[in-house]
Amino acid sequence: MDDPSGVLYRRLRVDLSAGTLRWSEEPCRNLEDVLGGFGRSFQQLAAFDVTDPYAATSPLIINTGLLTGSNVMTGLRTYFSAYSPLKVSNAGLPSAMWSAGSGKFGSKLKWTGTDEIVVTGRAPDPVLLVIRADESGGDPVAELRPADALLGQACYQKIKTLQPDYPDAHFAVIGPAGESYLHCYYAAVALSTENLLKTGDDKCRWAGRGGMGGVMGSKQLIGIVAQAPDRVVKPAASVREINKEIATGPGSRKFREPARGGLGGTWANYEPLEKFHFVPQRNFRPSGDGRPELLFRSVVEPEFVVKAESCFKCGINCHKNIYEKRDDGSRGAYRAKFDYEPLNLLSTNLGIDDPHAVWPLVAKVDQLGMDSISIGTTLGYVLDYNERHPDAPILNGARFGQADKVAELIEWTGTGRCPEIGHGVKRLAESLGEPGYAMHCKGLELPAYIPDSNPGYPWAIAGGHMSMATYMLLALEQDTSVDYWTKAITERGLYFVRDDLLGICKFAGLPIDLAPQVIADELGLRVSKDDLLAATRRAFIHALWLERRQGFEHADYTMPGEVFDRPNPALLIPPFITRSFFDALSTRVWAVFDKEIDAIAARST
Repeated sequence: MDDPSGVLYRRLRVDLSAGTLRWSEEPCRNLEDVLGGFGRSFQQLAAFDVTDPYAATSPLIINTGLLTGSNVMTGLRTYFSAYSPLKVSNAGLPSAMWSAGSGKFGSKLKWTGTDEIVVTGRAPDPVLLVIRADESGGDPVAELRPADALLGQACYQKIKTLQPDYPDAHFAVIGPAGESYLHCYYAAVALSTENLLKTGDDKCRWAGRGGMGGVMGSKQLIGIVAQAPDRVVKPAASVREINKEIATGPGSRKFREPARGGLGGTWANYEPLEKFHFVPQRNFRPSGDGRPELLFRSVVEPEFVVKAESCFKCGINCHKNIYEKRDDGSRGAYRAKFDYEPLNLLSTNLGIDDPHAVWPLVAKVDQLGMDSISIGTTLGYVLDYNERHPDAPILNGARFGQADKVAELIEWTGTGRCPEIGHGVKRLAESLGEPGYAMHCKGLELPAYIPDSNPGYPWAIAGGHMSMATYMLLALEQDTSVDYWTKAITERGLYFVRDDLLGICKFAGLPIDLAPQVIADELGLRVSKDDLLAATRRAFIHALWLERRQGFEHADYTMPGEVFDRPNPALLIPPFITRSFFDALSTRVWAVFDKEIDAIAARST
C-alpha cells in the first residue's frame, strides 16, 4: 500500500473521570493502522506506561477490523485491547492483550460511523456508553447514561433489559464477574447476537480472554450500545463467490455440520485428540481410560436436541446449541452452547462425564460473564490440589467429579466471593507453593489442548491457541523435531493472527490468496498478499516487543513444570518436551524473534 496516511479512521476518546467524549479523524500511520484490530490498538497501547491495568489512567481500546461490517462472511469481529490483569510477567507487570468476539455488535459499531473507542478514567457511578449513527453522515452521537439498574444482572439479562430502549441496536456488556473485577481477573465481555435478541435465550458471543470485562468494570463502564440501521450494500460478484467458498470450502469444513460436508464444529476436536489420548482429563492429565468418549457428540446428541446456529449472515453455523429433548423428541428449552473449550474444561478436565451435569456449569459461567477457559483451567488445579492433599483441601474441598461443588465454586468466583480462584491459576499456585501443575503460560490459563503436545504455547501473544496455531499440529502431523517446531512457531503459527487485524473469524478459513481481492472489492484499497503477510508479522513481533517492555524475559517463556518433570505414559505419542528439547527450541526461536524485536526497540528509542 503506497500511502496509508490517506486512509482516515474515526476515533471516539472517552474520559470517564471528566465525563468528556471527543471525536476525531485520524490518519493511518502504516498498514497495521489501516487493517485495524490489534495491529492498530497495540501501537496505541505502547504510548501508555501501565503498571496497574485497573488504574484510571490505563486505557481500554475497542475497535474493529477492516472487514468488520462488510459483506464478507464472518466480518463481524470486535476487539477489546488493554493491559491484562491476568497476563503478567515474572517482574509483576501486566502485559498487553486483546480479546475478540463476533455477534453483531462490531458491525453495528462500524455502521454508527465509529472505528475505534479509547476509554480512560473511571466514572464516579456505573455508566452506559451509547453511540448512535448520525442520519446526516456526520460524527455519531455519543453520550453517557446511568447504568445502576443493570448491576447484578446476568450478561444476557442486561442485554434483554436494554433492548426495548434501543431499537436497531446491539450491545456489549459485562456481567457480575466484571462488576467484581478486583476479585475476578478473567471477566469477559458479552456481545449480543441476532439469535439472542429474537429468542431471549442466553446466546451471547464473547470477548473472553485476558480479563477485558474486568478492565471495563474498573472504569464503571457496564456496557456499550451501538445503534444504527443495518448497512445494506449489494456485494460484488467476486465477494459472493468468496462467501460461497467460506460457507462450503475446506477452510470452514471443521466447523460445519456433517450434513453439509463438515466435521461438526469445535466439539468434534474430541475425536482426533482422543485418538492419541490428548483430550485433557483431571487437570490436563489424560489417563487413556476412554472416558472422554462419554462427551463425544455422537454419545451426547441422543440425550438432547442439538441445533447448529450462526452469527449474523454466516453460513458456517458453528454454534452447537443444546436444547432439552422432550419425551416426544421435540425441542424444548435452551440449555447451553457446547463449544470444545468450555465443554472440555468444565467436564472431562474436571472429572465430570455426565452432559446433564455439565451444561448447567457452562451456562452459569456465561451468565456470570467469565472466561470459561480461565475458570475451567483454574478449577482443574483446585481439584488436583485437593486430590493431592486429601487431609488439607482448600476452599470447599471439591474433588474431581463433584459437579455440585464445582458449581458452588463457579458461583463464588463470578460474584467476587472467591478471589483465590478469581485471580487465576498462576497466582493461586504460587500462593500454595505448588506451581508445577498450574496449567498456564505467562499467567494466562491454557486452553483445552494438553501442553505435552504443544511447545508453541509460550510464544502465543494472546489466547494460547487463537494467537499461535500450533495447538493441533502434533495430532495432525506427529513431528517432534526441534527443527519442525522452530519453523512451526516462527514461520507458520504466528500468521494465525492475520484475521485479528482484518475483522473476520478464523473459522472462515479465508485463503490468503483471496484476501487482497476481498479488500479491493469491498473497500477499494490495494493491499498485496505480501504486504498483508508482512503487516501480520510486524504486528505479532510488536506484541512480543510490548511484552519485553513490560519485563518479560526469556525465562518467562516456559511450560508448566509437570510437562518436564512428570511425562505422561498414557499419551500414544511418547512425551518429547524434555528440558533439553525445550532449551534447544527456545534458543532457535529467540534467534529468529530477538532480531526483529531488537529492531523495534531501536526505532522506539
